[in-house]
Amino acid sequence: MNPLKKTLASKMKVRFHDCDPFNHLNNSRYIDYMLTARGDQLLENYDFDIYRIAREQSVGWVSAQTQISYLSPALLAEEILIQTQLIAYSGSSLLFEAVMWNSGQTVVKSVLWGRLVHVHLQTQKSHQHSEPLLQFFEQVVNPLAPAMGFEERVKTLRKTS
Repeated sequence: MNPLKKTLASKMKVRFHDCDPFNHLNNSRYIDYMLTARGDQLLENYDFDIYRIAREQSVGWVSAQTQISYLSPALLAEEILIQTQLIAYSGSSLLFEAVMWNSGQTVVKSVLWGRLVHVHLQTQKSHQHSEPLLQFFEQVVNPLAPAMGFEERVKTLRKTS
């Protein structure tokens, strides 16, 4: 069996209705674009359907914390590349990273870290990941250098562009 890809990527186009009067992607829409990309990438690359899981198992993930740095504006009608990866997980939470680039992957637009908490949808309480989920996470996790924090990661990515 081939190992699963750890870093996923997809392209999107910045839409008019998501921009501010300066033709820049609105700050809140960066998060929407990155979350949408991650959900689509999970489905396309792993057949991991968070909506099916919610329907069939009554569990899901909710945002608990979001850190984002805006480094360069994403412009109206620009094609962007969004890379995502799971960088850490625990018994009841996930930490993923999303990096938005220009289409040539030479300019970092934004970096986001999102912590998601696993919840039982009926009780609305934190819920432990099942063993099959933990096994899946172990296959796809792509941890960063030990003790690398968000600000250090942003600096590292900024140097590459």
